[in-house]
Amino acid sequence: MNKQKKGMPISLTLRVMSFAGFAILACLLLSGFFVIKSVEQHFIEQDYDELKIIIETVEQRLDSINGNVSQAPDVLSQAISGHHGVYFQVETPPGTHLFHSKGAEFFSEITHPQPANRIDKSNLVSWKIDSEIYRGLVVDFTVEGIPYRVMAAMDMAFHLSFLEKFKEKMWLIMLVIGIATLTATWFGIYQGHRPLIQLSRRIRNIQTNQLDERIAPNSLPIELRELALSFNQMLQHLEDGFERLSNFSADIAHELRTPLTNLITQTQVGLTQARPIEQYKELLYSNLEEQERLAKMVSDMLWLAQSDNKLIQPASTLIDLSSEIKDLFEFFDALAAESQITLTLEGEAPAIPADRELLKRALSNLLSNAIRHTPYGEKITVKIGQNKNHNVYVEIINPGEQIPAEHLSKLFDRFYRVDPSRNRLSEGTGLGLAITKSIIETHDGRITVESNNARTTFTVYLPLVM
Repeated sequence: MNKQKKGMPISLTLRVMSFAGFAILACLLLSGFFVIKSVEQHFIEQDYDELKIIIETVEQRLDSINGNVSQAPDVLSQAISGHHGVYFQVETPPGTHLFHSKGAEFFSEITHPQPANRIDKSNLVSWKIDSEIYRGLVVDFTVEGIPYRVMAAMDMAFHLSFLEKFKEKMWLIMLVIGIATLTATWFGIYQGHRPLIQLSRRIRNIQTNQLDERIAPNSLPIELRELALSFNQMLQHLEDGFERLSNFSADIAHELRTPLTNLITQTQVGLTQARPIEQYKELLYSNLEEQERLAKMVSDMLWLAQSDNKLIQPASTLIDLSSEIKDLFEFFDALAAESQITLTLEGEAPAIPADRELLKRALSNLLSNAIRHTPYGEKITVKIGQNKNHNVYVEIINPGEQIPAEHLSKLFDRFYRVDPSRNRLSEGTGLGLAITKSIIETHDGRITVESNNARTTFTVYLPLVM
């Protein structure tokens, strides 16, 4: 049980939900990351613009004093009016304090970075003093030949506070969106699986007496049409198999009933009274004939069952058809002579790979069938050769009563007889042609039959290469 549980496949819904969950989580995290980075970049650009304005304003104010440094504090005191959270300090020469705005005393506590000669976003720096964080610029420039160093900074408390609140709300929104998206995904998967669930119910409701039912592929989504077609094909195979099995069971019951009835009847008659030994011998001989016929029928059925299940593996040796057919002529010579029937062979054919015993059995069935249905004094012709498709053919032609066209396609069915009223003993077991067809198909060949102008022709086609 534990091994089975470990090997159980994950459900499709869980698999898709897991993939969707990871995809949604990744998308939300990436989206959140880029949004936060975009907001931070926006604040950086906003701070840079503000600092740039401050430094340019300071530079303009210093330019207005025409080199009179003593006037600088008065001019610079109003440089950042209207700006909040902005601080600056001016040194001249660099390193010597000249002026700083209100609250800019912290500049004395920080480590000054390497000053820049121009205002540029890449020169932005950050300072942390206790719990306060500042973003600023340090720029050196010369006005009226006097060197100045300007340090400007902005308090980042507002931006940082805004970012923290923004992150909290954004991740909360992302969480809600993620849950909503997963719920919608689950609902979508459920709706997407509904046709599959409905198809499963329809398949489950098909009983053994409803194998003729089919599922309409066009009523299903494209993804399930191939499954429906495969299931319909399987149903067709099952229906054909059940039909063959039912017919075979009915036929075998019908065929076995006659010899079994004969055995029972003859035995009952023999037991009704004491009889001479000769009569008992005749009874036993008669029973033996019926038993041999039953044994042959059972043997033939077992062979056909093995053939149907691809359990017959024919041997492959080169066979000279002309020689094999002549041997069969010798074997059937006495039977043919009883009805003054002449057996003739025409044509030539190359040797073919085949199972000698199986092929001889198939040709023997066809030849005995031809002798049985040929009128007294007529001739049976066997023709061999090679056609344009590089197949070797064997034609067995016998004159006789024409077989109606509606019976031709059924001649190779098991226990099929054109005239059911004929004596069963003279007709054999009714499996000969079925076995013949099975043997030929085992050799990758085929067999056909034609009947016209009071002449019946069985043609066997065999490949030169198995």
